[in-house]
Amino acid sequence: MDVHHISASLAPPSPKRGRGRPQDAAGWLTYGILTVTTLLFVAPFYYMIVAASRPMSEMNTFPPPLVPGGDLFSNIGTAIHQQNIGLALWNSLVVSTVVTVSTVLFCTLAGFAFGKLRFRGRNLLFAITLGTMMIPPSLSVVPLYSVMAELGLAGTLSSVILPSLCAAFGVFFMRQYLIQALPDELLEAARVDGATTLRTFWSIVLPIARPGAAVLGMLTFMTAWNDFFWPIITLNSSNPTVQVALNNLGSGYVPDTAVIMAGTLIGTLPVLVVFVLLGRQIVGGIMAGAVKG
Repeated sequence: MDVHHISASLAPPSPKRGRGRPQDAAGWLTYGILTVTTLLFVAPFYYMIVAASRPMSEMNTFPPPLVPGGDLFSNIGTAIHQQNIGLALWNSLVVSTVVTVSTVLFCTLAGFAFGKLRFRGRNLLFAITLGTMMIPPSLSVVPLYSVMAELGLAGTLSSVILPSLCAAFGVFFMRQYLIQALPDELLEAARVDGATTLRTFWSIVLPIARPGAAVLGMLTFMTAWNDFFWPIITLNSSNPTVQVALNNLGSGYVPDTAVIMAGTLIGTLPVLVVFVLLGRQIVGGIMAGAVKG
């Protein structure tokens, strides 16, 4: 018996294909769960489109319609006519963009300082920062509005932006992320090369922090865009954000749900666009970090 016959006899048997392998069952089960989950999340958005494209009388019937109608643009026009949706969108875009950029920048700086730099009182300052998360936002409304009124900012977008320029959660999030993702050896090498702390932050910390910053930016933008409690207190109806404008839609003895859904659709689209764009940045940053590692 030659060598080829001996090696063939000692080789393990090849697995049989096509018959109920556990891997196939697990794969189909995973895809099934993902499909059901996707449908559950997409269904409310689809029904919002259906409600925004039909008269309110049709939406009150049983069973309700499940196919979009032809009144979408007329309901959107009614929503824009009732409230200045264009101004509200612009105000929300300005507020959300400024708050997101400042939060990501300041929280990354603070997270880098608390996580990687050594200075006196670091643990105490970080504990105080985390302690601010335990204060209910409703307790700070009266003093915060008093401060904005004293500064002459009540009723302006600055009164919405200034209290949200930095967030304790963002500081904690970026600190934990940089502790895991930023090696101390890189910082030591930068110090040996003579780089300053700001130069190290700009050239080393920011590129490594990009995936975490993208996640924080997405969460911050969505939170600022959907914020309703503080803007409705400090802003007036002539200079609203999207959520304040949507609160005044469909006014009347019987609220027009079709108009409300049309306005909600307009206010939801920018959030979806930002989610898709930052979602790509998250995946790209993770892949880049995996290749470099």
